[in-house]
Amino acid sequence: MHVLITGGAGFIGSHLADLYLFQGEKVTIIDDLSTGSLSNIEHLRVHKNFHFAIETIMNETVMDRLISECDVIFHLAAAVGVELIINHQVQAIETNINGTDMVLRIANRYKKKTLIASTSEVYGKAEKFPFSETDDSVFGPTINSRWSYACSKAIDEFLALAYYKEKKLPVVITRLFNTVGPRQTGQYGMVIPRFVNQALKNEPITVYGDGQQSRCFCHVKEVCQAFSLLMENPEVEGEVVNIGSDQEITILDLAKKIKSLTGSLSEIRIIPYDQAYAKGFEDMNRRLPDISKAHRLIGYEPKISLDQILEDVISYCKQQLSA
Repeated sequence: MHVLITGGAGFIGSHLADLYLFQGEKVTIIDDLSTGSLSNIEHLRVHKNFHFAIETIMNETVMDRLISECDVIFHLAAAVGVELIINHQVQAIETNINGTDMVLRIANRYKKKTLIASTSEVYGKAEKFPFSETDDSVFGPTINSRWSYACSKAIDEFLALAYYKEKKLPVVITRLFNTVGPRQTGQYGMVIPRFVNQALKNEPITVYGDGQQSRCFCHVKEVCQAFSLLMENPEVEGEVVNIGSDQEITILDLAKKIKSLTGSLSEIRIIPYDQAYAKGFEDMNRRLPDISKAHRLIGYEPKISLDQILEDVISYCKQQLSA
């Protein structure tokens, strides 16, 4: 099988490439390195079954060739991270909507099965927990740019499902809930690598908001395994599937746990959202997924504990700091 991964030099994409190359498959990735990194895939570049195009997914000529040659597509290329989305709104919206439109349009030309990586952000400010795939989305006003990312990813989902319904393109949509692990960067606001790096440097661990907001964290390896199983299963075509952990922790407790595991001397500093981002910034108090559908369809059941996830990230960050 020949696998195409958009955004393949990113955190999740590079781990997905690892998985398929280990299985003996051919892997091609495309990435413009706007948020991805060559260091994520350096170990893969000598592999005979690995191919890399440094290019934007908006290049139709390149995308047509790559999609025509592959068997399946994992569309992971997207604007990521709260800080990037807040500071570069036009780029984030155009990347998410126009990029997905390009991928789906060419995938339909060759009828290639496509997995679209979406996000828990599409649930918005909904307060029915846990979030299930058929729940309503609740977004804030358009004057609050915080919700532009959620809306752009929701449009991606609508477009993918329209291709499935109208043009019979085999697609599956995954809504990810805080995927974490080695190679994830804190550069764009990702909380665990940011906390770990602060702790290792004995700098203040900066908790935004009041720290009582809760999240569920899932190891990237288990997410990639779920992707692979979804791609293999024809029953999931036209479906939206939550992928993540259902074990919650508050962000303040997460900071305390990371401080303890690293033996850090850091203080934990609470910073209001208005100071961390911009006036009027809103966030979700909880992001708790219902993962029963994924369990039913592919037997999905995340087993890697938060402590193990953190140990993996701490080990990786230590290596990076000492390099």
